[in-house]
Amino acid sequence: MAPDASDLPVKKITQQLDLPKLDDQVEALENAEQHFVSQEKVLRGDSLGALLIRLGVDDNDATNFIKSDPIARNVMQVKAGKSVRAQTNDEGELEWLQATLMANNDKPARNILISRDKDGKFTATDSAAKLERRVEMASGTISSSLFAATDDANIPDNISSQIVDMFSTNIDFASDLRKGDHFNVVYETFYQDGELVKTGRVLAGEFNNAGKLYQSVWFDESANDHGGYYTFDGKSLKKAFLKSPIEFTRISSGFSMRVHPISGQWKAHKGVDFAAVTGTPIRAAGDGVVDFSGTQNGYGNVVVLKHWNNYSTAYAHMSRFAAGIHKGSKVSQGDVIGYVGSTGWATGPHLHYEFRINNEPRDPLTVNIPNAAPLAANEMAHFKNVASDMSHRFALLRPDPVQNSSMRVASR
Repeated sequence: MAPDASDLPVKKITQQLDLPKLDDQVEALENAEQHFVSQEKVLRGDSLGALLIRLGVDDNDATNFIKSDPIARNVMQVKAGKSVRAQTNDEGELEWLQATLMANNDKPARNILISRDKDGKFTATDSAAKLERRVEMASGTISSSLFAATDDANIPDNISSQIVDMFSTNIDFASDLRKGDHFNVVYETFYQDGELVKTGRVLAGEFNNAGKLYQSVWFDESANDHGGYYTFDGKSLKKAFLKSPIEFTRISSGFSMRVHPISGQWKAHKGVDFAAVTGTPIRAAGDGVVDFSGTQNGYGNVVVLKHWNNYSTAYAHMSRFAAGIHKGSKVSQGDVIGYVGSTGWATGPHLHYEFRINNEPRDPLTVNIPNAAPLAANEMAHFKNVASDMSHRFALLRPDPVQNSSMRVASR
């Protein structure tokens, strides 16, 4: 047994320690190099000088470098409301500055870093921004238009446009919407340092239109960005042809007999006219090959596309053709092939759209269009897991009778 600690002798030792002189402490603090990190939001109409002053930068060399270096001057492309971070020493000299350029169209978000080495030389680098991915959920109710409802729910316009594309084969958002229609949507957002950099893809959506519920979920088995939208039982939502080749328009003349506005004669109207302002983009209704692109009598500027299984479509009265559209060029569903105009026999800007089977015109609004192929059997297990997760999210979004019908939840 070890002896009890209380029985051991205790020895006290006292030692005098010399404290540093106060003057030495003050001198050490004065000689220590100080570093300051600041973060400021870019203001509308901001100048480089004003931004640097707010960041505490008092450095002509840094200002001149940012103005002259082709990478560094991209700092002034940062959008208003976004942050720029900088570190300076106690003299106000810039040590580093970091800014993020927002994603734009097909360009990813970029990180601009300006740094100074020990010799005082500046360098600037441009690299892909490291972003934090979040999954957000939102819902809304139609009172007038889709975009008004998404604005009320704080849903980004890019997501609203994807909702249109996702359900465009089943819903014409210009004419089919009804007051009280309800939608839920799950989508990606990307952040850096707590700030929104860009919105991503709609991951799932459901739309209750006039009492009929449409649902879809994004699925990409190979994760190569070549997936598609499917119903929750694995059927592709992509149809061979879009219901409307123009977004947000109205039908000014249907597929029927009518008095021709130019000749005044009673004759068959073999297509559908979509009224729209000059320059409105016209989309290919389906995958195909350009069979004709040019001027054709009363059609004016017209594009004719050949599709599979003896289907073809025609787009007339264009103001101009899209770049790269010529006989033999391939197009995918949704590609812009031209722009609305009033060339040929037209009294105002509109698109005359024809849908043909074996070269015989058919009413594009009533013709039965098949869907694309469903998922393969070996993909279904993974798909069911994805669909189950989205079903759970929709259950959370569906409004309780005593709660407001518009809510927003974010998860990481």
